[in-house]
Formats: sequence, structure tokens, C-alpha cells
Amino acid sequence: MIRVRFLDPNGDLACDAEGQEGYSLLELGQAKGMPLEGTCEGQMACSTCHVIVAAADFDRLPRASEEEEDMLDLAVGATRTSRLSCQIVLTPELDGLTVSLPSEHRDMQGR
Repeated sequence: MIRVRFLDPNGDLACDAEGQEGYSLLELGQAKGMPLEGTCEGQMACSTCHVIVAAADFDRLPRASEEEEDMLDLAVGATRTSRLSCQIVLTPELDGLTVSLPSEHRDMQGR
């Protein structure tokens, strides 16, 4: 199991979670009730699953694709360490990953 720590926009612990290798961070976050919308269901056609990766963990992630970078340009509150959670696949190398939920998000489903 891969351990992930989700922080709320204030930096407080929102959830400690464990997910299986091969699952996406989006799937894990949604299963734990995190407000990661994922409107496009992981097809990289929106930015509603945007997370901010802890600076200390960012270099452990594979590099973002050009398509992901384009979608991050649309994310509200994007930072240098922003990623789309649908594009982060849980691997043993990511055990202990910490991500923050952005203070704002774009609700594509109008909820």
C-alpha cells in the first residue's frame, strides 16, 4: 500500500490515506472523500482534480506531459508544484507523498 497525506488549503491534515499501487491519486482521493471532482474522469480534459504537491516530494514524480501542463494552465490557484491528480499513478517510490488541496477549484458540474 502507498501512503498519501492530503492537506486542506490551510495546510492542516485532511486525510491520511493508503492506496494500491497502480491506482491514480484521483481515485484514492475520491475514495477517501476528498473534494477532487475529476469531471473528465481522468481523460486530462479538465483541471478539476488539481492538487499541489509538497515541494519536498515534487521531484519524486514523473515529469508532467505537455497536455497536463496545458490543463494546469486552466487550474485555479496553480503553483510551480501543481499537478493533475488523475496523472499521478501510485508507485512504491511515491510512498509518503503529501499533497494539498487548492483553496479554490473550478466546479465543472455546477454543484
